[in-house]
Amino acid sequence: MDLTQGTAQEKNKRAKKMMLWFGIVSLIMGFAGWTSAYIVSSKREDWLDNIQLPQAFYISTALIILSSLTYILAKKAIKENNQKLATIWLFGTLGLGIAFIILQFIGFSQMLESGYYFTGPTSNIKMSYIFLIAFVHIMHVVAGLISLIVVLVQQLRGKYTAINLLGLELGATFWHFLDILWVYLIVFMFFVK
Repeated sequence: MDLTQGTAQEKNKRAKKMMLWFGIVSLIMGFAGWTSAYIVSSKREDWLDNIQLPQAFYISTALIILSSLTYILAKKAIKENNQKLATIWLFGTLGLGIAFIILQFIGFSQMLESGYYFTGPTSNIKMSYIFLIAFVHIMHVVAGLISLIVVLVQQLRGKYTAINLLGLELGATFWHFLDILWVYLIVFMFFVK
């Protein structure tokens, strides 16, 4: 397919999707770097291999997976011209995203209560990586929530239809990426001791 062909609207749509994927690839490279550093650092003598991840991280994982499902259901409802249901699903996604972040901070609190700190004399390199990786992911989820709020506002204004879903599709792609990224990170941190 020749990417220079098509209407201005089709070119705009392709350009926006391409920019999103460039951003996603750069995020993948960043998190690949941190997880690679985590693996290399795990060979250090002061590496703690008996640390359990906080329960709140596992609960938040279930919520972010569920939030991807609600985003999918919102898109399906729009395609079926059920705007009210789509709006409900989008609000559900927003609520689950906020709950994910709250549970992440509860997880941080659980780590602190166990005596693990990000920095300072009682910190260790493994916990510093866990705090860093989870916190950077949270910052990207905040960006995802901002994009979700934009999608929700546009939905409330009646912008999306079965044939006009670009903003919702872009927001959903980013959201699903954040979901998959967190599942990868939690599995990685669970298995790479």
